[in-house]
Amino acid sequence: MLLTTTNTVEGHRIDQYYGIVSGESIIGANVFRDFLAGIRDFVGGRSQAYEEVLREAKDTALLEMSQQAERLGANAVIGVDLDYETVNGSMLMVTASGTAVRIS
Repeated sequence: MLLTTTNTVEGHRIDQYYGIVSGESIIGANVFRDFLAGIRDFVGGRSQAYEEVLREAKDTALLEMSQQAERLGANAVIGVDLDYETVNGSMLMVTASGTAVRIS
């Protein structure tokens, strides 16, 4: 499954549009991780724990979107957009959306 943020795929023709597909992932950050991230934020540097959670949420959302596109018969998703939000201050939500297409 090809995923791209562009609306076309160079060297390929779009044969069929299947419509909008999406995938969502909501992941909670535990208290211990929050505590360590707070210390890291206080002393400076990157919060590896949060980066891993963010990466996991993104990968899950992209996978769900790809699976939805495959069920429709698509072999690519174009115009992919990722949206990141916090829910209740302790949950991270990542949404991936795009247009499922068949390319040749």
